[in-house]
Amino acid sequence: MTRRERAWIAVKRGAGALRDRWFPEPASAPLLSQKAVAGPVPWVIAIMTALTVVAAAGGLALGSIARTAEADLAGGVTVQIAGPAQAETRKQASAAVDALRNLPGVTDVRRLPDAEREALLRPWLGDAAMEDGEPGEDSLLVLPELIELRLAADAQDTGIESIREALAEPAPDATVSADMEWLAPLEGAISALQWLAVALVALLVTATAASVLLASRSALAANHDTIEIMHLLGAHDRQVAQMFQKAAGLSAAAGGAAGFAVAQATIIALGRRFADLGPGNTAAGLHWYDWIALALIPIAGVALAAFTARITVLATLRRMP
Repeated sequence: MTRRERAWIAVKRGAGALRDRWFPEPASAPLLSQKAVAGPVPWVIAIMTALTVVAAAGGLALGSIARTAEADLAGGVTVQIAGPAQAETRKQASAAVDALRNLPGVTDVRRLPDAEREALLRPWLGDAAMEDGEPGEDSLLVLPELIELRLAADAQDTGIESIREALAEPAPDATVSADMEWLAPLEGAISALQWLAVALVALLVTATAASVLLASRSALAANHDTIEIMHLLGAHDRQVAQMFQKAAGLSAAAGGAAGFAVAQATIIALGRRFADLGPGNTAAGLHWYDWIALALIPIAGVALAAFTARITVLATLRRMP
């Protein structure tokens, strides 16, 4: 090789190095396009995650409301004396209080004063029926006597009958009712709403899996030629499925995080709306372990998306010639 040829080769190498330094070539594209694999999966999973978290939070809040109401009303009994004249009603109420205080299993007895009884009746009768805290002069209304009492835990099953027997003689016009009686229809309604929330969550999970399945099949069809080349180069079906699984998992993670953020904001907003109902409602009724359970929903969505993509791709590749 002559000196001129060696010099020419050196010039070409130097020019190539300068070209690569100043004008670098773009990096090679991945075998499978991330957008082609993911498709609309992030948006779909974001929507599904938000709806699932809100539905699950509603079910958990309803359960908290039911437990709170049951704890407040458990063992509570109300005795009402109405019918006879005012003097006779007061006489029976005094005798009933004395009898109840000596009854085994009764832990607390309280006779409602006139002001509380009038406050309970005022929304139903109106101010016109009351004058200076008493029934109107032309009114024949006699305020019923109300007695609140609480039973011990070991006396709640047989307490109502024993109270009726104890009041049969001193207060024959008394009616006894357990506070839990009115809660039974509410518990049935809450249970039905909780099952509705469970069914909605199951439906949303199915829809999420279906969307990932369709997106995986669409991505397989779009990358059919690339997959055939990979097979010719010795790639196995599991290696191809792993690529789709990773893409679906990353897309589900992005969508799940966005959906959970939207759901959290929605739950907090609803909690402020229902704050006037008292403790145990909506966001106020969700404990720390409830929030942990809700945070597991997007994580489960990522696992479901990755698993669905892998199973779909493997099943489709086995049918390919």
